[in-house]
Parts: sequence; structure tokens; C-alpha cells
Amino acid sequence: MFGRTIARTARPSAGRGAYNAGMENPSLDPVLLERFGGIDRLYGAGALARFSQSRVAVVGMGGVGSWVVEALVRSGVGELVLIDADDICVSNSNRQLPAHEGQFGRPKVVAMAERCRSINPLVQVEAVESFLTAANVGELLDRDFDLVLDACDSFRSKVELIAWCRRRKLPLVVCGSAGGRLDPTQIRVRDLSRTEHDAMLALIRKKLRVEFNFPRSPQRYFSVPAVYSLENVKYPQADGTVCGVRPKVAGEASLKLDCGAGLGAATHITGAFAFAMVGRALELLLKGRAMV
Repeated sequence: MFGRTIARTARPSAGRGAYNAGMENPSLDPVLLERFGGIDRLYGAGALARFSQSRVAVVGMGGVGSWVVEALVRSGVGELVLIDADDICVSNSNRQLPAHEGQFGRPKVVAMAERCRSINPLVQVEAVESFLTAANVGELLDRDFDLVLDACDSFRSKVELIAWCRRRKLPLVVCGSAGGRLDPTQIRVRDLSRTEHDAMLALIRKKLRVEFNFPRSPQRYFSVPAVYSLENVKYPQADGTVCGVRPKVAGEASLKLDCGAGLGAATHITGAFAFAMVGRALELLLKGRAMV
């Protein structure tokens, strides 16, 4: 079911909401202090301890998810579960962190798990070679996570993931569409009920209201942070140009990032989406609860 997974040892529980910005840094391994001491100098004493005791799941290991994992491990997050069934392909090179010589054809989660250990030898990483679906979301995520980050491409998977996490009051940060964008300064973080200029998130919002009884009133929030862009999508045209008009012949492929067609993408956008997600994620880990 889970494919290749990495055994982990029990972690000390920080408890949601346990972080105190004024607390003394508890006894941490010298490796953590040497490599990631700058985290405490940014967030305050005790932040690194909190992050090192946190368990985070990342769903999707592509143009956004791979950079999410990079930022999390470099922030000292102590336990990561990476979920994706895709392999690395050559055409991922424009946007995905592990896409380089020597890695093509390997499972993304395995490559990223190895990279995490090279950055922090103390990190606990579980590589789960599986796509998240309605049938397995409970099995994949039914454990003591502090936070989940959604970086998957599948519309249905996003809907099921958001609904599952909300039912269990599990903090979650959602990623909108990064494809077809050029300007990283247009990226925003807002409640999922308030996002703009993102067709996929609008459809997800509608589906959550219809199928999972999410609030219909425009005055009510979903309490799910979402990262999205205000920029209009640039669509590739048949003559090789790009513009804001969606080609009628493109169908649903034009809304997706894939290995051979669909929207174009660049690392400075997918990475910026990822770093915005992690910025909010670290805030939530320190607060110990989901707030927008």
C-alpha cells in the first residue's frame, strides 16, 4: 500500500500550542544547533525545538512540493512524511528540485528523502510511494501530524484532503495553481474562502460546499490557508506564443502541469509558492493551531 517507507522512532510530543516564544531552548543535539541555530535567531529561542519536535506531511512532490520539503528540512522540522507515486522525468527540470542527472527515473519521494537526510542527518523521513485518493486518505494521514501541506495536482485529491483534514481539525495549508504565472510578487496567502484569480481553487471551494458542507455564507471562513496568485494565467498557443486567452482545443490539459504539455512553469514561481506555504506553515507550528 505504502510502497517503500522509512522506519521511524517515537518522537517526544510537543503538543499543539505548547510553544512559548520566551522559553529557554531545551537540550538539543549539537548537530541541530550548529546547522539550524539561525532559526532561533529569527523566530526566537525555542522555535527550533518546536520545529524539531513537529511531524509534517507533504502531499505531492512536484514543482511546489519538492521546494516545500527543502524549506521544511532546512528549518529544522524533525519528522517528514512525503507522499507521491511519481518518478522524476527529464521534463521536470524547469521546476522540480530533484530533477537532474543521476535522478531521472527514480521515485520523487525516495530522492527527496535522501536529500533531507543529507541536509539534516537527524531528520526522520518516511517516503510513501502512493497517490492520495478518497480511498486511502485516512490510511495515509491517520496519525499524529502537526500539519499537512497540500502540493498535489489532482483536483479530486485536493478536495478529499481538505475535507478530511477539516473534519479532524488537522491544520492544513493548500496550494493553488502555479502554472502559467510569471510574477512572484503577485502571490498571496488567504483563507480558501477568499482566494481570487484561481479557477481550480474556486472549483474546489464549490465542491467543498456542495459535498462536504463547508460554509456557504460569504461572511464565514473555511479556516484553511491557501497560497495563490492574483496574476492572470498565460496560456501557450498553437503558434508558439503565449497570452491570456485559453485555447479552445487545449481542453483540461491547459490547466495542468505535466511532463509533455499543458501550462508552462518556472522555478521562480513554483519555489515562491512553496516558500509562501512554508512561511505560513511555520507560523502555524509555533501557534499550535490553524489560523489565517
